[in-house]
Amino acid sequence: MPSVAQLLTTLGAQAGAMRVDQVQALLHALVRPVTETETLPLHQALGRVLAQAVISPVDVPPHDNAAMDGYAFASSLLAGCDAATDAPGDIGLPIAGTVLAGQPWQEVVPPGQALRIMTGAMMPPGLDTVVPFELCQVDAETQQVRFAAASLRAGANRRQRGEELAAGATALAAGTRLGPAELGLVAGLGLPQVCVRRRLRVALFSTGDEILQPGDAPRSGAIYDSNRFALAAALQQLGCEVQDLGAVADEPAALRAILLQAAQADAIITSGGVSSGDADHTQTMLAELGDVAFLRIAMRPGRPLAAGRMQGVNGQSGPLLLGLPGNPVAALLSFALLARPALLQAMGMHTDQAAPAMLQVPLAVPLRKRAGRTEFVRATLVRNAQGRVEAHPTGNQSSAMLSSLVQADALLWLAHAPGDLDAGTLVDALPLHGLF
Repeated sequence: MPSVAQLLTTLGAQAGAMRVDQVQALLHALVRPVTETETLPLHQALGRVLAQAVISPVDVPPHDNAAMDGYAFASSLLAGCDAATDAPGDIGLPIAGTVLAGQPWQEVVPPGQALRIMTGAMMPPGLDTVVPFELCQVDAETQQVRFAAASLRAGANRRQRGEELAAGATALAAGTRLGPAELGLVAGLGLPQVCVRRRLRVALFSTGDEILQPGDAPRSGAIYDSNRFALAAALQQLGCEVQDLGAVADEPAALRAILLQAAQADAIITSGGVSSGDADHTQTMLAELGDVAFLRIAMRPGRPLAAGRMQGVNGQSGPLLLGLPGNPVAALLSFALLARPALLQAMGMHTDQAAPAMLQVPLAVPLRKRAGRTEFVRATLVRNAQGRVEAHPTGNQSSAMLSSLVQADALLWLAHAPGDLDAGTLVDALPLHGLF
């Protein structure tokens, strides 16, 4: 694998002045997806990434069936009706019986007759169209159903065999992350298990002499370690196997020991110790034990980032290392916007699936923004009196204020080039749901 310095040269970037897209490209180049696999039952596979494509062993649906409750009949009976006239003719058909889902009709349906049919029931031979109950009138005395021909077309309300998937077709590609819909699709094929990549093992720790743990007595000049708990939760939600190594003081021997321990994982996430104002021990130790660049990103919040790989066995390239900023919002947003896509790629997921979905919304108020920097503004999306959704910033945007992130439901992704933005300007909004 090329060194971090070589990758930066290839990208035409300098560590001290990088755009967000250049950092994303660097991390993409640093990732090595896990290759080991395991076979899991479906109820254990949520959030895992397929190692092999799922091939449908059956047609879906396996037979022609009714798409809704109604009356099934042969569409040839529509041939003599003029659906374009102002007074379309009615059709009246004797009802031959009822067919239920899971109970195929065993008899021949006489010509010119209909069957009462339930959603999902197998369409008997010769019948290809269903008229919904609500469009019918039924004469209980004569056991006939009557409906307007103009309300239907041939083949209406019928699902055809194999129209969703044909036997032998790819149902899910390798690299697909399994959510509820994907697992439901696999179960619908009759498959009890899937082959997935093993879980990504991520070592996590915080650095700094000022760190207290929740439950510790307060101390002058100290702060509680919120980053590690937030990042551990984000990693767990991503489906990673988290090795929480706690907090380590900014002291060379302690840092060396914890980095060597963390090097057994697939990736290492740290917070704190990577900005220019921090003590030198963390940066010195990372540089000594790995190929790591200390980046300055034209991004707010989240300017500092350490990125590279640690040394592995026999001097080989080891786990991916991402050193996140120390401020809580900067740490969590850097994880969501930079680390998360890289970790999903390391899990074996398609990179196009890992890209976040965005929408465009107008600003409710003007925003100050520095040109030449990508800014991420915590916001709520609110429907105004005219029924249009607008973006409202959630107050103070300090990188230390997690409360403004708690109040937000979206991040406004303000592009690199523009400066100040007027109210009403359309901006990209990234919904927070699913990012953490």
